[in-house]
Amino acid sequence: MGSASDWDVMSAACATLDDFGISYEKKVLSAHRNPGPLAEYVKAAPGNGTEVIIAGAGGAAHLPGVIAALTTLPVIGVPVKSKALNGLDSLLSIVQMPSGIPVATMAIDGARNAALYAVAILALKDSGLSEKLQEFRKQQSDKVLNTTTNDYS
Repeated sequence: MGSASDWDVMSAACATLDDFGISYEKKVLSAHRNPGPLAEYVKAAPGNGTEVIIAGAGGAAHLPGVIAALTTLPVIGVPVKSKALNGLDSLLSIVQMPSGIPVATMAIDGARNAALYAVAILALKDSGLSEKLQEFRKQQSDKVLNTTTNDYS
């Protein structure tokens, strides 16, 4: 995440990854305030076993784009709601990447979906994880199907 203040949003990604038994690292690295350590971390990531990067940032929200420019790993961007423009600035910064440097962009504060997207990527080569994801989707579907109008009073 771009700053510690993003933790309130990004913690949902960690909780979701925990639910699926996926190990991860949490880091605060700023594209603007410490670009050198960010570049070192990102360039070392594939050799350290990292397969997907979820990057959340608010405001200018350059973190996901800078990461994507430094690696060929899949990068999932989470625009974090900002005070000035309610996260629209963050969303537009992440979604408007130049051609050739893609970032999969989630909704504003969409850290949970970012983690689920990472799970889907990892499940492509892990049958056990694929089964967990299918079961998760089934449970979501069943919950909707079992909801009655009495549940909305």
